[in-house]
Amino acid sequence: MNQPETPLGPRHPVALTIAGSDPSGGAGMQADLKTLHAFGVYGSAVVTLLTVQNTQGVEAVEMLQMDFFQSQFDCVTSDIPPDAVKTGALGTAEMIATVAAALSSLKCPIVVDPVMISKHGHAIIDDGAVDALRTQLLPVASLVTPNRFEAERLAETSIESEDDLAVAATRLHDQGVPAVLIKAQFDNHAVDFLSLRSGQSGRPETQTWTTQWIDGGNLHGTGCVLSAAITAGLASQKDLVSAIERARRFVTAGIASPYRIGRGVSAIDVLEASKKTIRC
Repeated sequence: MNQPETPLGPRHPVALTIAGSDPSGGAGMQADLKTLHAFGVYGSAVVTLLTVQNTQGVEAVEMLQMDFFQSQFDCVTSDIPPDAVKTGALGTAEMIATVAAALSSLKCPIVVDPVMISKHGHAIIDDGAVDALRTQLLPVASLVTPNRFEAERLAETSIESEDDLAVAATRLHDQGVPAVLIKAQFDNHAVDFLSLRSGQSGRPETQTWTTQWIDGGNLHGTGCVLSAAITAGLASQKDLVSAIERARRFVTAGIASPYRIGRGVSAIDVLEASKKTIRC
């Protein structure tokens, strides 16, 4: 699909990230924008929270006021309408409700990365925020990309094996989400399970990608990069499965060549990943 013309020529695909700021650059809004750029998509951003952090840890978090968030959102989207949106760290129930209400005015794909439990199983947001995610943000999402622990919490079910992924995904469909991508690890394999709600048969259509687990060490921001890469594909008019497959290749390449920039966690080197998966 051709992008419309602007006064300066053909319009680039645009993706909006609504996320927190990671000043170390490995995750959050900064990682999103790098990833979108690597895919040739213009990235705009609306900040939800500020952090004091580096590769060695998070020292402080400051939530933005709701009216300031809304002003950012209105100002950016009225001038640069997005072709796709992704959400990242939202922090509180109040912010989640505000973001969900803002997104309801848009008519484009919305990718929700829940950012509520770390890949190691540590909670990042409180129970009230989890409830707001479940009841207010999921119903406006086109795709939700939880890790195993986030899927367990949102679907209120245990995931002990690959068979349990379908149960969790079905429960998320029941909450209004048309597409669910659950990221998990079983033994020495990485498993990405996609479930698409079908309007015809009534049974979800599923697809599973299984790859050898790559130990990237203490790597930071993989979920942010994956969801941003999928969003880039959707902004570029790719179908969902194609967008996911390309994003997976990108993240896999990035995990295999982490960027060790500080004295703590590593980050995905999006430039190296793009050389291996996009520009080849």
